[in-house]
Amino acid sequence: MATVAFSGGLVTKLNPHHPLSSNSRLHSLIRCNVAEPLKFKDNGRPVMPVINGEQTATFPSFLTATHSLRIPNQKNDIRLKIFSGTANPLLSQEIACYMGLELGKIKIKRFADGEIYVQLQESVRGCDVYLVQPTCPPANENLMELLIMVDACRRASAKTITAVIPYFGYARADRKTQGRESIAAKLVANLITEAGADRVLACDLHSGQSMGYFDIPVDHVHGQPVILDYLASKTICADDLVVVSPDVGGVARARGFAKKLSDAPLAIVDKRRQGHNIAEVMNLIGDVKGKVAVMVDDMIDTAGTITKGAALLHQEGAREVYACCTHAVFSPPAIERLSSGLFQEVIVTNTIPLSEQHYFPQLTVLSVANLLGETIWRVHDDCSGGFEPYSSLGID
Repeated sequence: MATVAFSGGLVTKLNPHHPLSSNSRLHSLIRCNVAEPLKFKDNGRPVMPVINGEQTATFPSFLTATHSLRIPNQKNDIRLKIFSGTANPLLSQEIACYMGLELGKIKIKRFADGEIYVQLQESVRGCDVYLVQPTCPPANENLMELLIMVDACRRASAKTITAVIPYFGYARADRKTQGRESIAAKLVANLITEAGADRVLACDLHSGQSMGYFDIPVDHVHGQPVILDYLASKTICADDLVVVSPDVGGVARARGFAKKLSDAPLAIVDKRRQGHNIAEVMNLIGDVKGKVAVMVDDMIDTAGTITKGAALLHQEGAREVYACCTHAVFSPPAIERLSSGLFQEVIVTNTIPLSEQHYFPQLTVLSVANLLGETIWRVHDDCSGGFEPYSSLGID
């Protein structure tokens, strides 16, 4: 495999027989063990890549399959329909644009008392339908809207219904840690299944066991390739890098992340939680002195855990601290904490839409539309046509 070197944000692919490929300086830079990196703009302000026909060529090779350019003129293609809820229409549009399709026409409105009304504006009889709707805040509203959309498609005689849930809400309530607690993740899984969904496509579930709560197939897509590509475009020396898990529960996620960043060393923040959204950092396992620390988590809610962890890392001598997560929930006072100067950069994806008041100078937003769009194609085609294996996209 060709060596990929990064310098000044530019990507250069070197032939393995090229004399420069053995240069020790190039090998000391971060190497990301995914496919050919994406290209990004400067990160002085939030970056939200727009997916369109002109920019398709900037995608890495494993995302530039002929799917993104082909016209749905075959029988199985015209029976693929994508509909968007109201939770994240921009991401839905980017997914459809990457796939070379138009979003399906759907009418969603609220009655005066808050009840949700859904009507499909085109036929889906015998079609494979994909409903893009994260259950992000307001979680209850968006979840109910998804259930009604699924019901509408079922009653309209759709052949299959796939709920594309970039952010799966209630995922944190996935087990009983105290007596008389509910397991809301299982309840939500039952609701989606009973509403009529045949399949679920989710991005970075809070814990892997949530897939087992569904009695239907679940495709679990990881947002790591997008974040890894972006980090790899930075000229950070691999010897200076350490990946940090903000808690013991995220060690497996951080270990996998570190392995793909030149097999970087791992550090763990020992956290003692006193209550929901309340965390107290106690200790650090590992060495971060003089290092560039990259904290990895699946979501940032109130940012209490990750900011206290960042303060501890600076206290232990870390030179810079980066925060990376897939889901930017950003409940108050997250923005104040994240923009307090503890972080060199906060890198998130657009599984949850961010309003302008959520932006701050250190924030970078990356798009997962290409990952979700390619996954939809592979599910629809049963991964036929000579494509690379699911592992290249981090799909379970």
